[in-house]
Amino acid sequence: MRAVDVIMKKRDGGELSREEIAFMISGYVDGGIPEYQVSAWLMSVFFQGMTSRETADLTELMLRSGDVMDLSGVPGPFVDKHSTGGVGDKVSLILAPIAAACGVKVPMMSGRALGHTGGTLDKLESIPGYRTNLSPAEFRDFLRADGFAMTGQTARVVPADKKLYALRDVTATVESVPLITASILSKKVAEGAESLVFDIKCGSGAFMKSFPDARRLAESLVNTGKAMGKRIVGVISDMSEPLGRKVGNFFEVEESIDCLSGKGPQDLMEITYRLAAWLLVAAGKARDPDEARRLCEAAVTDGRAMDLFRRNVRTQGGDLARMDRLYGHHRSSHSFELRAPASGFITGLDAYGIGLAGVYLGVGRNTTADPVYPDVGFVFERKTGDAVASGDLVARVYGKDEASLAAARPLIEGALKVGPAAPPPRKLILEELTAL
Repeated sequence: MRAVDVIMKKRDGGELSREEIAFMISGYVDGGIPEYQVSAWLMSVFFQGMTSRETADLTELMLRSGDVMDLSGVPGPFVDKHSTGGVGDKVSLILAPIAAACGVKVPMMSGRALGHTGGTLDKLESIPGYRTNLSPAEFRDFLRADGFAMTGQTARVVPADKKLYALRDVTATVESVPLITASILSKKVAEGAESLVFDIKCGSGAFMKSFPDARRLAESLVNTGKAMGKRIVGVISDMSEPLGRKVGNFFEVEESIDCLSGKGPQDLMEITYRLAAWLLVAAGKARDPDEARRLCEAAVTDGRAMDLFRRNVRTQGGDLARMDRLYGHHRSSHSFELRAPASGFITGLDAYGIGLAGVYLGVGRNTTADPVYPDVGFVFERKTGDAVASGDLVARVYGKDEASLAAARPLIEGALKVGPAAPPPRKLILEELTAL
């Protein structure tokens, strides 16, 4: 078998056999197939797509390229949620302790900032001392102790995805539905989850800009996950503007604390409760999302979710006292105020513009080697639908230095739209697909 023949077959629209896909994956992992040929193969998949069978084979072969978490001895059920990426999306930090407080185990393997979208690991590591590079034994022990654990992808877990993910980022093939599906599901199955809820973001701040594209990805995730024997829910949600009122690594930790204290912003809590509710339904802990939401709300109201969040911070090495002292004060000295350019209503706050500006500020990365900063980002005082007078404060913006603020400012000002009439209410949940 030759790589060039597999590339040509897919380039011309052919359906690859399991053996041909296995040849490409194993060859890339062991170094037998060079990057330039794998890049060509990725581009052929990007343009020609994959059948459901090809996608399922690719997912399973990537999964089998490395270790699978052994959760034996830890009582389940095991559930997880995955977001396809957005701006201000700190849902995982809030949802995991809520779901754990309701009696499920949440083994969560998360990622870092990619382009204009934020990364859960970067947010967690903005807590002084917090460790996400857990060994498999630590991951299992912490999961048993706290009900959830937060870790990153190790070199031994789905190494094929680790290499392909980096290559997709630099070959303009990130948005391929079968490649996204295989990347996400291989990691989630490897971490031991039995039921999965996917938050497929749709809008300017998402990788899937249009609803049809988001729906294709949702269908692919649900159908492929079902074929692998998992209970799956796909929730398509809006990402046309940032989620919540804070964007930035430690800023989003602060807002997560607000949410677990029962003081979170409405849009963020609506998304979090809906996703957490579906987790409980998929795990068999509730009959329907309405009953499950009541359980989730009770876990916040009586403080159990906050207790688990703080326990997990301590368990994974975080300094709770320093975290508490930094709350509300961990801000860069370089800042400016975004003010309304006219009187009227905020009609738009473009998530992509805000996310891209965040990369300049130091919230995210242009390359995997770029550092991120905990004390930079946005604190919004007003969002879409709010009335403003000319000169009203809309947001405080913090950057790593004055040059970063200057570079980000045109993007931020361009993201803010003010008009004479209030916009229609924003619909957060666009569609839900289930395979339970």
